[in-house]
Amino acid sequence: MTELESEVLPLPPRYRFRDLLLGDQSFQSDDRVQVEFYVNENTFKERLKLFFIKNQRSSLRIRLFNFSLKLLTCLLYIVRVLLDNPEEGIGWSHIFWVDRKTPLWAVQVSIALISFLETMLLIYLSYKGNIWEQIFRISFILEMINTVPFIITIFWPPLRNLFIPVFLNCWLAKYALENMINDLHRAIQRTQSAMFNQVLILICTLLCLVFTGTCGIQHLERAGEKLSLFKSFYFCIVTFSTVGYGDVTPKIWPSQLLVVIMICVALVVLPLQFEELVYLWMERQKSGGNYSRHRAQTEKHVVLCVSSLKIDLLMDFLNEFYAHPRLQDYYVVILCPTEMDIQVRRVLQIPLWSQRVIYLQGSALKDQDLMRAKMDNGEACFILSSRNEVDRTAADHQTILRAWAVKDFAPNCPLYVQILKPENKFHVKFADHVVCEEECKYAMLALNCVCPATSTLITLLVHTSRGQEGQESPEQWQRMYGRCSGNEVYHIRMGDSKFFMEYEGKSFTYAAFHAHKKYGVCLIGIRREENKSILLNPGPRHIMAASDTCFYINITKEENSAFIFKQEEKQKKKGFAGRGSYDGPSRLPVHSIIASMGTVAMDLQNTECRPANSSKLALPAENGSGTRRPSIAPVLELADTSSLLPCDLLSDQSEDEMTQSDEEGSAVVEYVKGYPPNSPYIGSSPTLCHLLPEKAPFCCLRLDKGCKHNSFEDAKAYGFKNKLIIVSAETAGNGLYNFIVPLRAYYRSRKELNPIVLLLDNNLDSLLQCGIIYADNLVVVDKESTMSAEEDYMADAKTIVNVQTMFRLFPSLSIITELTHPSNMRFMQFRAKDSYSLALSKLEKRERENGSNLAFMFRLPFAAGRVFSISMLDTLLYQSFVKDYMITITRLLLGLDTTPGSGYLCAMKITEDDLWIRTYGRLFQKLCSSSAEIPIGIYRTESHMFATSESQISINVEDCEDTKDVKEHWGIKTSHHRNSCSSDQSEHPLLRRKSMQWARRLSRKGNKHSSKTAEWISQQRLSLYRRSERQELSELVKNRMKHLGLPTTGYDEMNDHQNTLSYVLINPPPDTRLELNDIVYLIRSDPLAHVANDGHSRKSSCSNKLGSGNPETRDETQL
Repeated sequence: MTELESEVLPLPPRYRFRDLLLGDQSFQSDDRVQVEFYVNENTFKERLKLFFIKNQRSSLRIRLFNFSLKLLTCLLYIVRVLLDNPEEGIGWSHIFWVDRKTPLWAVQVSIALISFLETMLLIYLSYKGNIWEQIFRISFILEMINTVPFIITIFWPPLRNLFIPVFLNCWLAKYALENMINDLHRAIQRTQSAMFNQVLILICTLLCLVFTGTCGIQHLERAGEKLSLFKSFYFCIVTFSTVGYGDVTPKIWPSQLLVVIMICVALVVLPLQFEELVYLWMERQKSGGNYSRHRAQTEKHVVLCVSSLKIDLLMDFLNEFYAHPRLQDYYVVILCPTEMDIQVRRVLQIPLWSQRVIYLQGSALKDQDLMRAKMDNGEACFILSSRNEVDRTAADHQTILRAWAVKDFAPNCPLYVQILKPENKFHVKFADHVVCEEECKYAMLALNCVCPATSTLITLLVHTSRGQEGQESPEQWQRMYGRCSGNEVYHIRMGDSKFFMEYEGKSFTYAAFHAHKKYGVCLIGIRREENKSILLNPGPRHIMAASDTCFYINITKEENSAFIFKQEEKQKKKGFAGRGSYDGPSRLPVHSIIASMGTVAMDLQNTECRPANSSKLALPAENGSGTRRPSIAPVLELADTSSLLPCDLLSDQSEDEMTQSDEEGSAVVEYVKGYPPNSPYIGSSPTLCHLLPEKAPFCCLRLDKGCKHNSFEDAKAYGFKNKLIIVSAETAGNGLYNFIVPLRAYYRSRKELNPIVLLLDNNLDSLLQCGIIYADNLVVVDKESTMSAEEDYMADAKTIVNVQTMFRLFPSLSIITELTHPSNMRFMQFRAKDSYSLALSKLEKRERENGSNLAFMFRLPFAAGRVFSISMLDTLLYQSFVKDYMITITRLLLGLDTTPGSGYLCAMKITEDDLWIRTYGRLFQKLCSSSAEIPIGIYRTESHMFATSESQISINVEDCEDTKDVKEHWGIKTSHHRNSCSSDQSEHPLLRRKSMQWARRLSRKGNKHSSKTAEWISQQRLSLYRRSERQELSELVKNRMKHLGLPTTGYDEMNDHQNTLSYVLINPPPDTRLELNDIVYLIRSDPLAHVANDGHSRKSSCSNKLGSGNPETRDETQL
């Protein structure tokens, strides 16, 4: 059976299942041919070439052996010279014959044989058809001179003492060393600096020249005065160094001829070597060389990647980065593809920066350049976008590629990325920290409309300062403003903090108020240990724990603060004072004592609260009535849900409906709260907003054109109840989403929602039609078309001139804009020859000379929040290296992110009814005890008499009778100006001096003419030139309004605020007195934080509070 099975033939291919799948391949097996590749490398010659030349490692070994042989021959020559003892006397035979010992001759012959065979083998392997090219090479000629004579002495013994210039092998050793270094670089796959190679070649050339000269002169002088080897070396050094003492000189003509030849060779070879070295040095200065790997392993460094490095960006980075004490030992490696700018080069040569900043010219997309910067050893990598590019999207694409390249090369290196457009942000979501410029820019522009000078507040918070700016100024507002600008955000673990340790187990509001009262620090937020999200003002229901991380605003961090306790405080610690008793005012700092006068109840912990009408806080009643103003209630340790929290903004439906029902029969816009249905870009943070119940038709969005739904064609026809916010932009980009969302966020009261008008056509008619006379704020964002300016600082030219035009046409309008360069802020609201502006310019220069990072802060438009530069927020990215929470806190303050339970930034205005609170510290207590709000600063506006410029000198034409009425009119205006700080100073009839002199000359000429026509013409001209520039502009605007059919009454009511100045006080001392029209920045707790738990109790408590509240003690904010 087995035999039968073994004899069974396999099935034909068409009957086998495998062949049915693979097809019939029998023809392939019959015609198959085996092909061998690379057969030419299997020959004996190719194998030798692979070993001696092509293979880097074996070739490196061969060259190292050859280099050792050449050095050994030079050493043997020195030994032969030292053993040689020529006969006395002068004879030419001493030059041709030497005394060579037999063992020495045997060693030299052996080395010569090896060298000769190796040379012949290499000639054979490198032969490419031209034998003469190989023969006439200098290295081959030298090799033959030093080897062939020794080989001949084997067959002819009388020539064994023949002189052979073996010392010329030093040049062959130099040649072998160069080849060996090249093979070494190829073998280890690493390119050493070309500067190192050139320096090595130069040193070897000098050594070879000196060694050749020493040995040659010593040998030739054997026929003369018999110089020793050392004296010959001494003579060569003295000669080549151009010193030339003359104590040792060659005596016979052959040695003198050799000296001449050596000097000529040196004069030719050395300059060429030095020229190559200098060229490489200059190129290295341009490219920056390499960052030492040894330094990278022992020192810490960060890498800054930019597409083009400007001096402003560099100084902002260096000043902010090195402002932190623990970063003083860090190195900064700049990786930039362009050549170093002259100004940048000059700055980096300053000793302060030259030892810590290294500039490398290269691309972040090349691994070789990232290796040069030692990116894998870096502590961080900052990738900044070029905001001066015409195509900002293309600039973002470059930034994205750089971030990807760095992440691919060094995945463990922390990335800090700046992106321009928000729609590109999701491409770099993997980065540790990302700052989107347009997100922050539009959010700050929006908040500036409802919370004045938010941009100034944020800018001062993210800049590092000691608060020394303006302290030598004679003006009080500059000293206070500069001092408060030193406040920054810091963090500390509560269990390790002296500021907040004693408030463990207390409510957040209690800890915030008492820390501010006792230490002057402003607690703004916390972060739970188990939860990584930061909560701004989590409210009084949050109980402080020792593991919480506290975020606070202060001049300096707690670790740098000194605590001076009073005697009473020490006694309290020892237990001499009872816990429930008040220890006296001396236990507090002076400013806290002033702030807490009459408010001692807030220090009582285990006692009952004082009644609301305590005489300590109450003010005398008016008209002798028995009622008193309510005092400030104490801040409770634990939250009282029935009386503490304000009304929830989600439960104010009845209030809005009641308000709307009282209004006249105008159309009422209804809103619902929800999330925007369409996100303009990936990565936008969802925010609960006020939305329309139904999507508005697109045709209804045109304000200047009617449609079938309405016939309104201007802002007046719409009858808006609130002031408008007009956004003047070139294009409606995705960044506008971040402008609208903060203004429509759910925590804004419906009564406070301002209509937003997007103006894409920036001309006078469009401004008037969109209702600029009914607007409180005009936001100017026309930047895209000006980026193509040849001069970087001209990128803001169009924006500045447009804003200046609007400022002249509508002087009372609050115009808010953003500039690329902070130095251009001095041109906003520009007044020529204004002495006060000149004084501020001098102050700015003085602060810059003192090393301030905030020299521009005293410019009035910036201090008032009218202008800011988004480049200032570059420091936000730099600070994140030390404070990793700064971007998160900034986004929460700007409303870009909403974290459940986290508060938001808002503002309230101090009215006459609120002045009874008197001080900022008492206001802090009032807000904490009533509505659980945390104040963080004050926006203050003061009247200020500015010096009048030359172009605004009033006319005093004494020889014209027509000026009497005008003088009376001025008198009325002046008296009114003394009573009102908001009057229009430019409404006075003003003229330039030249115009005034020309008008006088014209009036005198008119008196000489007897013709009535000439007199009439003169009077008309005089009246024309008497008009001020302000009147001309006003007349222009009114004429355009009449032409468009718009009423001019609103424009007549616009006043000029040129005689006021505004500034921001961040975390002022508690004893700071409140002034009328102060706007207080607040962090209000999230109204949605506890709605699900106790919404009913809060609603009832709010209704009781609203029903029983007095107007003097209202807790609502006013915008």
